[in-house]
Amino acid sequence: MSNTHAPTSRPRPHVAGDEEASSTLSLGEFQTVPSLSLSEARILIKAVLDYRKNNNRDQPDSEILGKTQDYLDVFARFKQKENIEAVERLLLARDGLDSFERSQLGTLCPESAEEAKTLIPSLQNKISDEDLDQLLKEINDLRNFVE
Repeated sequence: MSNTHAPTSRPRPHVAGDEEASSTLSLGEFQTVPSLSLSEARILIKAVLDYRKNNNRDQPDSEILGKTQDYLDVFARFKQKENIEAVERLLLARDGLDSFERSQLGTLCPESAEEAKTLIPSLQNKISDEDLDQLLKEINDLRNFVE
């Protein structure tokens, strides 16, 4: 009597996309695609909807779009366009950061370099703790300024 059984199902095909945001960013086909923070996504979606409304584009809002807007209204760290643009300028001024890393810093708003490097491991060897702490302080100052 043998304990070898025939497989009960077909082998699963390998899922395309080994995207990983670890100590080395491996975002596959998305590696060079610009990414947005939640705050940037919020103003972009609002601008598109305002454009549609002002130009009599009769496109009904979907339930998913409404839920997306609600989510962004709650979780976007920056609400005012001026602050969002200021954060983007701060982040773009730092050479060597990928678009994904910038969008994550603008979305998560970590309070310390240690927290940032824990949440975004690819920052480990890209920016010193002192420089990152300074950047995060400037970002959080914008967040607390008016928000």
